[in-house]
Amino acid sequence: MIGSTLRRALLGLLVALPWMFAGGPAFAEAVPAEVRIGFQKGAAILVLARKQQVIEKRLKQLGVTSVRWVEFPFGPPMLEAMGAGSIDIGSVGDTPPIFAQAGGSNLVYVAATPSAQHAVLVPAGSDIRTVADLKGRRVAFSKGSSAQNVTLKALASSGLTLKDVEAVYLSPADATAAFNGGKVDAWVVWDPYFAIAEQHYRARVIASTADRRLASASYYLAWREFATRYPAVLDAIIDEVTKVTAWAGEHREDLAAIAAEATGIDAKTWSIAFGRADFSVGPVTPAHVAQQQQLADAFQSLAIIPRAIDVREAVWTSPRRP
Repeated sequence: MIGSTLRRALLGLLVALPWMFAGGPAFAEAVPAEVRIGFQKGAAILVLARKQQVIEKRLKQLGVTSVRWVEFPFGPPMLEAMGAGSIDIGSVGDTPPIFAQAGGSNLVYVAATPSAQHAVLVPAGSDIRTVADLKGRRVAFSKGSSAQNVTLKALASSGLTLKDVEAVYLSPADATAAFNGGKVDAWVVWDPYFAIAEQHYRARVIASTADRRLASASYYLAWREFATRYPAVLDAIIDEVTKVTAWAGEHREDLAAIAAEATGIDAKTWSIAFGRADFSVGPVTPAHVAQQQQLADAFQSLAIIPRAIDVREAVWTSPRRP
């Protein structure tokens, strides 16, 4: 005969089965107590999402009690923090993920978005007129950032390589001082720094990502452990970011006012940056992967990264996506 203890256990299982197959509490997905989001001053979409608290409201419904926002000056230090497990998700240009993956960071691509506009800038009185004129000159950009990729593409479009110029690795803040102080001959940077340089320093553009040969995508990345353990939370974040992005594209002047308030950069500068921006978010497609792989292969061939990588290994697909 079945013992009373076993009988009660079986009865409990029979009661629970309908809930389990209906996706009820027995299948409730774990959620973190806190989600940590990295952002940059120029990442207007995340600045807007932070102001509107849309991610906090959405995640609260899932049981997440806290969202912490962590600001970074540009992409590489953000991904360094993410690789160490200090933040869970953030957005960067195309180049930082290549360096991060080559360095062994456990990160994954989770969504793609058009990159902010970049430009190769020179001082107003410079005798430099074309990218070809940069040969032998000092060119500033942030090492490991999307500006490094734009620099390489721009040089290649004129038959030059990084060996033909004197690369000066500077953060946007340091590059601003060097550019204005005549310490460098050219500066490659993204919006809103691009727009600031145009408006306030009379910088002149000799090439920009309006030339599609130089353009690329930006990406939302996540700490792999976070993506693996909390896919519902990650899906919810990307869904809210997508909604905010769509709103931003339809309300550019409103977004400029919000960004100005959040950053201290004037609304006119933001209006210029947003006027030339493309607002959309979508999955990481095979075309994105191919573009990133081409970049990674080029960097490896130039010994810019220490080893070859397979970008496909770092692409996350939601288990909930059909």
